Amino acid sequence: MRTLLSLDLHGFKTIRALPSFEFGDVNVLIGANGAGKSNLLSFLRLLKWMATPPGELQLNIAKMGGANAILHYGAKTTRSLHATVAVNADSGRLAYEFELAYAADDSLIFASERFAPMLPNLDMVLSAGFREAVLVRSGSRSRKARHVAAVFNGISSYHFHDTSTTARIRQRWPLEDSLQLKNDAGNLAPFLLRLSEAHPAHYLRITETLRQVIPNFADFVLSPADNGTLLLQWRERETDLYFGPAQASDGMLRLMALVTLLLQPPENLPPVLTIDEPELGLHPSAIHLVAGLLLNAAEHTQVIVATQSPALLDHFEPEQIVVVDRPERESVFRRLDSEQLADWLEEYSLGELWEKNVLGGKPA
Repeated sequence: MRTLLSLDLHGFKTIRALPSFEFGDVNVLIGANGAGKSNLLSFLRLLKWMATPPGELQLNIAKMGGANAILHYGAKTTRSLHATVAVNADSGRLAYEFELAYAADDSLIFASERFAPMLPNLDMVLSAGFREAVLVRSGSRSRKARHVAAVFNGISSYHFHDTSTTARIRQRWPLEDSLQLKNDAGNLAPFLLRLSEAHPAHYLRITETLRQVIPNFADFVLSPADNGTLLLQWRERETDLYFGPAQASDGMLRLMALVTLLLQPPENLPPVLTIDEPELGLHPSAIHLVAGLLLNAAEHTQVIVATQSPALLDHFEPEQIVVVDRPERESVFRRLDSEQLADWLEEYSLGELWEKNVLGGKPA
């Protein structure tokens, strides 16, 4: 069941206007570099920050470069961003609407904030003029606010791009920080240890899957140090030598993180899972495997993925794919239609059609 139903967004980064965008159970965003795929994922992260008690919006606006970097072509062009997000609720479709206006210190403040079950006489205005969402503070006294805040808080974003020598995944990590996989997989080793102890069947599936695509991989070696930290290590077949992050390729670490994320117990998956460039650094055979894992995960969570991989695209249906183009300096989102592509699909795969620029989403 879809958690996020629709989005109406105006004035965010390259997105000047995204009216009535409907989310599906699976949403695969394709497009040229700079088209705006990652900007939609960035907005979903903003929703999570808004709903993280006691409110982390301002901190993360600063991390994103300030309001001028967030508003469409800066505050001189766009004075505020406006969004309406519809979510699935027990009572039906529930909408939360807000406007963030430019403030003098290059920040954004709430010009308005309201939510409703799509019935005007039941609309509730939360407030205006605050630097953090009243939605979070009102959660203790409003069932609707609690539900919307919980949905936004359940948006989990992952991007395993940082595998440099100083990346967190290559360092020791506190053993007790293992409840949820970090968005950069920094705590992968403690997380795997918890799975091996609490969910051995799922841990076994992870290791068996990795053996299919990582030559000679046998098993992880999860031995905590005396100081309560754990380093990611593994053993290869027919040897008693242990290997660590310093001996791993970037693609190998990313694959370990992706497989672990997607094969954790379904009840542990977040309500909304977003992944930016899951194919990064992976061998084509590993990309095919990850595509299958994404579709399997989509039976338990709403999946939103941004990709540049034609090979990944081949595993999805046209209606699951959203093409992002950027004509006239603004991002335009368009979901594919099977009927319109029926003749093409008799001879070509979706990945081939993308490479031929039949689908759009290619550099001009």
